Amino acid sequence: MPVMLGVFLYLYVREITGNRLDNNWITLLHFVPTILLVLLAIPFYMITGAEKIYVFENDGEGFEWYSMIQNTVVALSGLTYSIWSLVIINRHQKSIKDKFSNTDKKELQWLRLLSIGFAVIWVLAAFFDEVVIYSAVSVFVLCIAIFGINQLSIFNSNAELEDIIDNQPTNGTGKPSTKTPSKEDIKSEKYAKSGLSEEMASEIYTSLKVLMEDSSYYKDEELTLIELSKRLEVHPNHLSQVINEMEGKNFYNYINSLRINEFIKLAQLPESKKYTMISLAYDCGFSTKSTFNKHFKLQTGKTPTDFFKS
Repeated sequence: MPVMLGVFLYLYVREITGNRLDNNWITLLHFVPTILLVLLAIPFYMITGAEKIYVFENDGEGFEWYSMIQNTVVALSGLTYSIWSLVIINRHQKSIKDKFSNTDKKELQWLRLLSIGFAVIWVLAAFFDEVVIYSAVSVFVLCIAIFGINQLSIFNSNAELEDIIDNQPTNGTGKPSTKTPSKEDIKSEKYAKSGLSEEMASEIYTSLKVLMEDSSYYKDEELTLIELSKRLEVHPNHLSQVINEMEGKNFYNYINSLRINEFIKLAQLPESKKYTMISLAYDCGFSTKSTFNKHFKLQTGKTPTDFFKS
């Protein structure tokens, strides 16, 4: 398990910075050390329960070789993946140097501190006993909680709406005004600290429209907000804000609406009659039939069959 922690940290950092691993086989290679440690431990698994207890009570007697290999692999794996993660974070920060706000810096700082914290834990694990290690882990978990709470993206729209209502202007009697915040008021409050100007938002939206029209990027069934923002060279928070404000939809509803429009165009072509509807839906970027049916009815108010009959 300690060996896999480094791998998960690395994969998490890659995902957050938009450097997702597309090859599943390469991803699996990162788990080879863990698998080898399990295989090497088979002789221990094969002994009786009483023999296992004896080994534990005598500091691993007979399996000192395994403890040495395990400790070495844990330390090397942890430090390697921590340093690797820091390199990815620094590269990402340089690549978007002029395109992120203070909020974005805070999120990158969170990743950097997380990676450094893991590295410290693994160094302590290599040179100190359990008391020091577990004490450091406890402090580390508390730090994760403190810095995690400080991330703006954790809080959902319900919390933001409650905050807006709690801070409504009074009506002169000392009581909050009974006027309900409009959708525009909530949006304005939600993005008040994003640092995205109207000019920047317009540029991002134009680039987004051009990309979708020219390359049909939405047909990628594994497309994520992070990958799309990397392609457009903007921060994911800013792209999400632009889509929400310009299209009135979240990222996934926006992408799926483009897929539905493309599906309708394809299905009306004479040469498409030889294909099933679901095969055309897959060609447009949908990965499951249920998702396709859900978004088709959401957009048209009808099932695909009823839509084309009418």
